[in-house]
Amino acid sequence: MRIIAIGSRVFVTSFQLAGVKGVKVESSAEALAEINKMGDTSDVGLVLLSDDIGKEIRTQLTTLRAKRPIPLIFELPSPGSKKEKVDYRALLKQILGV
Repeated sequence: MRIIAIGSRVFVTSFQLAGVKGVKVESSAEALAEINKMGDTSDVGLVLLSDDIGKEIRTQLTTLRAKRPIPLIFELPSPGSKKEKVDYRALLKQILGV
């Protein structure tokens, strides 16, 4: 299974230096479209998404996570982003529909 990084040029380039393929996007809508395309391919197992891009589409991402477990969509801090507290328990409950 492959890993794909989605985000700004700096975010994607940093992962490309480590050998991870990436997709540079300018907006959250572009990122969501790319993630939807990747859902059709069975060889993508993990999507690393820049948190600044993911903020605007978190609701849609949660819906996608609930519908299909693979690829796993994981948000990572983008370069220069502020530390943000994430309530993983609430996120998991939302994904599981509890």
